[in-house]
Amino acid sequence: MEIDYVSVFIFTFVTTYTPGPNTISSAMMGVQVGYRRSIPYFLGIATGFFTIMLLGGIFASLLARVLPEVMKVFSYVGAAYILYLAYRVLYADYALSQNRAKLLGYKDGLLLQLFNPKVLVLALTIYTTFLGTIDRSVSALMVSALFLTAMSFSAISLWASFGAAFSHLLTSQKTRRLINGLLALLLVYSAITLVVA
Repeated sequence: MEIDYVSVFIFTFVTTYTPGPNTISSAMMGVQVGYRRSIPYFLGIATGFFTIMLLGGIFASLLARVLPEVMKVFSYVGAAYILYLAYRVLYADYALSQNRAKLLGYKDGLLLQLFNPKVLVLALTIYTTFLGTIDRSVSALMVSALFLTAMSFSAISLWASFGAAFSHLLTSQKTRRLINGLLALLLVYSAITLVVA
């Protein structure tokens, strides 16, 4: 099966740019302490994210070698998870906490990835489904993990830079429904390509 890079991009874009622990905490940091003072936190997130993606790729590679028939099952499980994400995105709340946040650092961002279910499931989903046929060499896994990390870093940077603007823009129920609906449809498309391909 050939890799559908459009689906990989859509899935990665939607999962990294929609609200989750990384994006919401980064938005709060950007609003409360500014982008520049948040950079160590973002670098911690990026380091942890890259590590989880690389480990997810290695795990999927081992699984493909030991139990190759399980990979098709993961396609269906992955599609079901993506449909669940689409449902969650459709009803996502973009409200940011108004509490003053402490200045979070590198270690906080790094540790967040170990306890961030969205990142763990993203790694397993992407490497057992969309990238299930990727070259399993260390260099290919590192390049894919770097690409995914770059997407994540761009998402947290955007949320941090425009946190206040997002907060004001997304208070409109009509705007929120429109954005959520579009993102949910993109996820449904990604889920369909997994099981149809």
